[in-house]
Amino acid sequence: MVVLNKIYTRTGDKGDTALGNGERVAKHAVRVNAYGTADELNAFVGVARLEAEGEIDLALSRIQNDLFDLGADLCRPEMDKDAEADYPPLRIAAAQVERLEAEIDEMNKDLEALRSFILPGGTRLAAQLHVCRTVARRAERLATDLAASEAVNPAAVKYLNRLSDWFFVAARVANDGGKADVLWVPGANR
Repeated sequence: MVVLNKIYTRTGDKGDTALGNGERVAKHAVRVNAYGTADELNAFVGVARLEAEGEIDLALSRIQNDLFDLGADLCRPEMDKDAEADYPPLRIAAAQVERLEAEIDEMNKDLEALRSFILPGGTRLAAQLHVCRTVARRAERLATDLAASEAVNPAAVKYLNRLSDWFFVAARVANDGGKADVLWVPGANR
């Protein structure tokens, strides 16, 4: 259980922060940007939940919890001695990726195939889910950037990839099952 009695610590006043293993790094490090963007995404999901109901709201609640798991995963570098740590590191699991895939398949089964790219918009919820989609893509880019130089849990990268797809399909569902999707018209304003 986490106990936070004091919110500010002054330990980061010089521009560095502690990772989950205690190592201190610059606040602008790629790893910090990756898990910070996951946190930012979680805040956008919270905004989307203000408009969501039913199954989408329940799924968004699960996603918010997963995003904290993802942040915990990304803030603790993979080490050979993870098994010797004081507590086992929390890592995104394949089952979390598989759950997203199953939810995407379920939401997508009644949607008509797209014949055009769609623009972010339609309903308020759909627009908010598109914002979540783009922030998830940014988090994924940062996680893959990190993975180019350090060990990263492959399931964490897969999770972010599926998550952006989940937001895309959920936005179509929120747009009256795709009927309110805003279609891109190439060159419409030339």
